[in-house]
Amino acid sequence: MPVFEAAKRPTFYFVGVTTGKSSIMRVFPKWAEALGLDAEMKGIDLPLHAPAEDYRRTAEFLKNDPLSLGALVTTHKLDMFKACGDIFDYVDPYAEKLNELSCLSKLDGKFRAHAKDPISSGKALENFVPADFWADHGGEALLIGAGGSSLAMSLYFSQPKFAANCPRRITIANRSVPRLESARACLAGASPNIEFRFVHGPSPKDNDALIKDLPQYSLVVNATGLGKDAPGSPTTDAVSYPRNSLVWEINYRGDLIFMYQAQAQREGKKLRVEDGWIYFIHGWTQVIAEVFHIEIDGPTLDNLSEIAKEA
Repeated sequence: MPVFEAAKRPTFYFVGVTTGKSSIMRVFPKWAEALGLDAEMKGIDLPLHAPAEDYRRTAEFLKNDPLSLGALVTTHKLDMFKACGDIFDYVDPYAEKLNELSCLSKLDGKFRAHAKDPISSGKALENFVPADFWADHGGEALLIGAGGSSLAMSLYFSQPKFAANCPRRITIANRSVPRLESARACLAGASPNIEFRFVHGPSPKDNDALIKDLPQYSLVVNATGLGKDAPGSPTTDAVSYPRNSLVWEINYRGDLIFMYQAQAQREGKKLRVEDGWIYFIHGWTQVIAEVFHIEIDGPTLDNLSEIAKEA
C-alpha cells in the first residue's frame, strides 16, 4: 500500500509502474525551467491492476494535499477511474466516454479527471500517417490491446471530420474477453463510417493471423503494454505484415520486441515503423498544459521536444 508525505513545494506526479525508468524524470526539470514552472516531479509506482484501495489512497492524497498540483497517469488509467469515480469533482467528456483517466488536475477548488489520449494519440498519428492515407488506399487498422489507448485511437478516427478519410474497419484484438466487451460497449455507435470488429486473441499467433489477413496500406498498433510494462511482444518472429503498411509501437522504452520484429520486414515489405517518442511528447505536454493551466503548442512544443531529445 502506498505511503505519502505532504509535498513541501509544488509537485507534479507520475503514476505508473516503473516511473524511475522513464525519461521524463530527466526531462521534466529541464521542461519546467524552459516553461518557467516552479515545480518538481515525483513518481508513484503501483503494481499492474493494483488493489482498489491503493488507487483511492493515491487519489485522495492528490486531492487533499495543497502543494500536490496533479498527475499524469499511465497503465492504471482504467483501474484508477473505476476505483475513484466518486472522488472526482469534475470528469471531462472523454473520461466519461472511455471510463478512464490519464490526467488529474485542480482548478477553482475542484479535483478534476481527464482523458487526454484521444488528443495526444491523434496528434501522434497525424505526425506519421500521410495525409489522405485512408481515402487513397482503403486500408484497415488493427489495434492489439483493448485498453484505453486503443479506445482513444478509435474515438480519434471516429470524429466526423474524418468521415471520408478513416480506416474502413478497425479491429481490436485482446487476450481477455471482458476488456473486449467493455471496448465494444464503449464504441457502440461511435462512427457510421467505420466497421468495428472485436476479436479474442489469447496468443501472439492469433495476432499474427490477424496481421496476415490485413490488406495493404493498413495500420497495426501495439497497445498492449508488452515491451514496457511487461516483457515480450503480442506477435511472434514469424509475423508477416501486409506491404506498404504502418506499424506503430506506442512504447518508447523497454525491450520493444514488437518494433524490432516489424523492422526486420521494413525494407522487404515497404513498412513505416514508428516508436512511441512523439506519443510520449504529446502525452506529457497535454497533461502538463492542463495541470499548470498553460498553453503548449507551436514553437514552445518544438522546443520541448528538442530539450527531451537532448536529455
